[in-house]
Amino acid sequence: MAAHNDFGIQGEDIAIQHLRTKGYDILDKNWRSGHKEIDIIARKDDTIVFVEVKARANVFYGKPEDAVDFRKMRNLINAADAYLRLYMIDLPCRFDVITITGTVQSPYICHIEQAFRP
Repeated sequence: MAAHNDFGIQGEDIAIQHLRTKGYDILDKNWRSGHKEIDIIARKDDTIVFVEVKARANVFYGKPEDAVDFRKMRNLINAADAYLRLYMIDLPCRFDVITITGTVQSPYICHIEQAFRP
């Protein structure tokens, strides 16, 4: 596997640790609905939080959050809808983006709550 893929996987683990320290319960990781995937599904109080994680070693080719374009948002919304219907969840939900830049040993974490709305 390429090094950038390894960093992406490690980035998800860093994001999970970050969420746990902020009091989130992790419900699922890498949940799939067909070809669509949600990196992390968490719960904070009475809100379901769908989290997209973007990890980059640097920002030379743009900020990681810029990779969450309209198509990605639409896929996340559709997958989240499938999750909520499958588990018959009737709670408020939101979509967050967590970006990680730097290295695994020294990551810079940015948690963008309510990054977009359906």
